Amino acid sequence: MSDSSNKAAGCGCASCTAFRAVDIHAHFYPQAYIDLVKSEGGAAGAEFLDLGGFPALKAGPLFTGPINEKFVNLDLRIADMDATGVTQQMLSLTQPMVYWADAPLADRLSNVFNDALAQAHEKAPTRLFGFATLPMQFPDLAIAEARRVSKISGIKGVYLGTAVNDTNLSDSSFWPVYEVLEELGLPIFLHPLKVIGMQDRLSQYFLANLLGNPFDTAIAAAHLVFSGVMDRFPKLEVVLPHGGGALPFLLGRIAHGWSVRPECAHLERSPREYAARFYYDTVTHDPEALAFLIEQVGASRVMLGSDYCFDMGVAAPVAPVESLASLSGSQKDQILSGNAKRLLRL
Repeated sequence: MSDSSNKAAGCGCASCTAFRAVDIHAHFYPQAYIDLVKSEGGAAGAEFLDLGGFPALKAGPLFTGPINEKFVNLDLRIADMDATGVTQQMLSLTQPMVYWADAPLADRLSNVFNDALAQAHEKAPTRLFGFATLPMQFPDLAIAEARRVSKISGIKGVYLGTAVNDTNLSDSSFWPVYEVLEELGLPIFLHPLKVIGMQDRLSQYFLANLLGNPFDTAIAAAHLVFSGVMDRFPKLEVVLPHGGGALPFLLGRIAHGWSVRPECAHLERSPREYAARFYYDTVTHDPEALAFLIEQVGASRVMLGSDYCFDMGVAAPVAPVESLASLSGSQKDQILSGNAKRLLRL
């Protein structure tokens, strides 16, 4: 067993005590997924590009690239984990995902990515785990894939966009998928993809990411609350990225709207009460914002994230948590690993 595997396993030696962090927000592009987009994506409107020797992928307005080696090479990833004190990572895909593809290709892309998660876990069974991708634009296929991946070692949940193409997550077509995910005990990790405004007012200055991502997360959470999804599926666990985006800072406004607006009056409880139904990662880029999030929802609902290894990520994800003097040691342990271990059954 390698030294890094010993650390991950928690062997009890003094050198292992710092390795207690579980990163729930880390992105992965397996070569098999890249190759399949390159070979078959063109017919569905996707593009494969070469940017200085690194691949880039584009589907409609969604673009990622250059995809450097750290997104693909698991040995480089584990070395970075060791260097930053991260015990375990939950691997997830991100844009362009699979929602742009037709049914056969979307299903194959999901299969290929999820099988690569299983292979990553097999390579580093104490270090690497994954959130599966589902072809959500075809709910029957998504249900079949959810049932398949629920039996695969190392897959601990599923990864969904904050919208599926232009359809909100509140849409009734997705409710059978939520029912199955609740039944299987698979948490949902949300992530912005085709965010509102990205092709018009947010098209400049990287605002589709800087503003669009946090706004879209708040939109998705609000739809899940006001549509009744969170009430209909009380055991369904949902994780919001980027510290919940704009949601924690808008809870007062949303709750006030619920109290005065007829469009929101059908909700029996204040939207504030639903904030603690979600989990949140720590990717806020501001210790004061992270402290505010924890004050709003409690340390038991926040988990470590890095957004590895994008430039908008957090290179040393443990540091912001450790820097908060307002947190007790047990609260830091909850955020760094305890909450993730409980939620994901690690």
